[in-house]
Amino acid sequence: MAYKYNRSMKAVAAGLLVLSLGAASCSKYTELSPKNALPQDAVFSDSSTIELAANGMYNTAALGSYNDDYTLGRGYPFGAASIEQNEMRGEDMVNLATFYDITYKGSYSPTSANNVQMWVNLYALINQANTLIDGVRKAAANNVISQGKALQLEGEARFLRALAHHEAVIHFSRPYADGAGAQVGIPYRDMPVSTPAQIQEALKIGRGTVKEDYTKILADLDFAETNLLPTTANPISRATKGAAIALKTRVKLHMADWQGVITEAAKLGADQSAPFVSPVKGYKLTVSPDGPFTKADNNTESIFSIANSAITNGNSNGALAAMFGPSDQKGRGLVATSPNLYNASFWAGDDMRRVLLQVKQVTVSGGKPVQNFYFNYKYRDYLNKSDWAPMIRYAEVLLNAAEAYARAGNIVQSFKLYNAVRNRSLPEGSPNRITIAPLDMIQAVLDERRVEFAGEGRRWPDITRLALDAKYGTGGIPAKVIIDDLKDDGSNYNTVTRPVTPSGYGSIKYADYRFIWPLPATEISANPALKNAQNPQY
Repeated sequence: MAYKYNRSMKAVAAGLLVLSLGAASCSKYTELSPKNALPQDAVFSDSSTIELAANGMYNTAALGSYNDDYTLGRGYPFGAASIEQNEMRGEDMVNLATFYDITYKGSYSPTSANNVQMWVNLYALINQANTLIDGVRKAAANNVISQGKALQLEGEARFLRALAHHEAVIHFSRPYADGAGAQVGIPYRDMPVSTPAQIQEALKIGRGTVKEDYTKILADLDFAETNLLPTTANPISRATKGAAIALKTRVKLHMADWQGVITEAAKLGADQSAPFVSPVKGYKLTVSPDGPFTKADNNTESIFSIANSAITNGNSNGALAAMFGPSDQKGRGLVATSPNLYNASFWAGDDMRRVLLQVKQVTVSGGKPVQNFYFNYKYRDYLNKSDWAPMIRYAEVLLNAAEAYARAGNIVQSFKLYNAVRNRSLPEGSPNRITIAPLDMIQAVLDERRVEFAGEGRRWPDITRLALDAKYGTGGIPAKVIIDDLKDDGSNYNTVTRPVTPSGYGSIKYADYRFIWPLPATEISANPALKNAQNPQY
């Protein structure tokens, strides 16, 4: 991290308690000692403030800061912003306004806000995780908390540390598939930064390789799996054993470690037959595909989500409902579902996700429609903006395993997993239910992912991990529909004729420098370890 950001980490670390209470610990990254922050030593000298510090870490994961101001929550790095940015880097949603234009069209720079703020907030979260790890180890040594409690809290922190580093590496580095992880990675920070000596040590950490990052990510998740409980008082919004295992299936999928995915997913029941039920905590698909969203804080399918509330949320510039919602439903109408996804041949016409998780906007001016598009309807609390941000669901574990089994040649098990997810969205007796595996099981699973996870930020991760796949990859960032390609009467959306809307904005090839994000300019200018490590051509 840049010296500017490293100096801020003193403030972030010292302000753990303040952040946990929802107050701003600092307004400027250059601030070393927030006046209203409890000293770090005091935080970790009492069990109650240690728990508040852990809550503060999750609060940072949800909201972060914007332009160095912790009062301007935008959902960085794992609230709304991560989901929205991952969708805008793909082609399954259409950007309708200027809000996401830079991300959507790949015109980002080392100073453009969204990519810079993702970096800043990812590393702020990483530092909070490292500070918590250091603090609970000392607290256990001083008999403030038990060794078991310290290991549990360290497991939670290492889960978030792994999640944050993985998010950074898929945006700022080339995928693992490029040279089996040989490409330049991102700095993997595993020490707290709060003192001048720690800052100097942190400044020595360079980018390393993608493979080194993945090795450390998996080490963190192995520790988390070993030391986390199957459930907690807040089993969806706090890291658990199942969350660590589930995240490992995702990470190993990015590594094309098919057997590794299968092994991890088996711990959660993916080696069974339908109905799939996890031996860990009993995860299972909800009966209806909208179950994880209508009951986001209490359902059988959500493994880990970022909690929001009417009091604590990303506000109108960062809340999921505001970003994805149509204007006639009190959303901002910023991003619509692409008609090319909505009309795709692989999305059955009677699929209940069309009715339950998509909503049609019709706005009228002068007696004529001016915007007649379909929008994602997974997030719908337009008033309070309290929708939880889904990070990983049981459906993903099943589809991760389905792809891995298909890649490994076990079509029978792949089809069972695929059908479990697909069929729960098709009415009983639907002619679109199938009993024989598709000829191309891998493609079927990849298509299903696009439908099942629409609006959940899973499109960019699939684009980057598959970019170099000769048969199933995109070869880069796909061409995208723009608002000028859409007709006001809504005729682009038609599941009978299934028209293909020409994509007005061209693709970005994998070799293009814009395929990955640039490191922030302030990072490059101030951090000696990264001075000559900017991504090429930025």
